[in-house]
Amino acid sequence: MSSIVSVIQARTGSSRLPGKVLLDLVGQPLLLRMVERVQAAQRAGTIVVATTVEPSDDAIEALCLQHGLRCYRGSVNDLLDRHYQAGLLWNADAVAKIPSDCPLIDPAVIDRVFEYFLQNNFDYVSNLHPATYPDGNDVEIMKMSALETAWKEAQRPFEREHTTPFLWENPDRFSVGNVRWETGLDYSMTHRWTIDYPEDYAFIRAVYEELYPKNPRFGLKDILDLTERRPDIFALNSQYAGVNWYRHHLHELKTITADQTRHV
Repeated sequence: MSSIVSVIQARTGSSRLPGKVLLDLVGQPLLLRMVERVQAAQRAGTIVVATTVEPSDDAIEALCLQHGLRCYRGSVNDLLDRHYQAGLLWNADAVAKIPSDCPLIDPAVIDRVFEYFLQNNFDYVSNLHPATYPDGNDVEIMKMSALETAWKEAQRPFEREHTTPFLWENPDRFSVGNVRWETGLDYSMTHRWTIDYPEDYAFIRAVYEELYPKNPRFGLKDILDLTERRPDIFALNSQYAGVNWYRHHLHELKTITADQTRHV
């Protein structure tokens, strides 16, 4: 596998927290901090910020141009197409999906998932099926050929919006691998390190303010140690632990059960 394109999907039009990718984290927009995390992974390959053609996302393109980052602009709701087109443009053999709402992602986790993919012959590998890492360490990588099949055949809106369900929902057609947290623990429903609500921003900002000045490369263990020492920080967004997009599609998803999501 010679060419990995890591796609960071980003937009400003979040309904619950508009402009979240441009919010400040210790002096820079959240999106730049997110890119820093992915750049720190040794296996990240070509990194592309994939945003939309909406005028509101001109700010994302401008930020990318200012900082020398690759940027692709495409469909607002069809993220499957956005990832596929980015893969085509940058001649990918494999495309990774890393959402921009994970600015606490550990680069070592990215590398672990990518290494597992590269050492085996799976069509698709993630650390999400089932998830075990704290929510916000989401890594998915797939062969370009598998992504192309999904791009051609996926019809349901949630399959287009969330990019990869057509692959992991059809394990009879695609070889699917998963990386579990090596500790044997499962914090996926109890520890929320992603951003979708103002409380999430308060949590992530507090983590950055505590850890980034001393160690810009802080990792998963550093965050866990901090939240054990500072239960007040852990509590900032704990009310949303386990809340994810699955809750809206349980009647359509074949491989997801009700215990893998929680309603607000």
